[in-house]
Amino acid sequence: MSMSTHVVGFRPADDKWEKMRAVYDACQAAGTQLPASVAQFFGFEPPDERGVEVNIEKTDAVSEWQEDMREGIEVDITKLPENVTVIRFYNAY
Repeated sequence: MSMSTHVVGFRPADDKWEKMRAVYDACQAAGTQLPASVAQFFGFEPPDERGVEVNIEKTDAVSEWQEDMREGIEVDITKLPENVTVIRFYNAY
């Protein structure tokens, strides 16, 4: 099994996020299926309290980094998309 490292950004929750969260919560409480647009908005995962996830891996802000026996991800914060206030690094198997 191999591991990969990823990085995503988050913008604070806005009005649209709050409305989508209300629909998500109502569907969960009623035991009904989420509308496709709500599921897609949240990336087919439960809403993240950090806000709106922004894929930054394919932007100029993120690059792979290697030196000697080390490797990782480097983020140039000056090139992040507007309003990204949180950066999350995670490993996936």
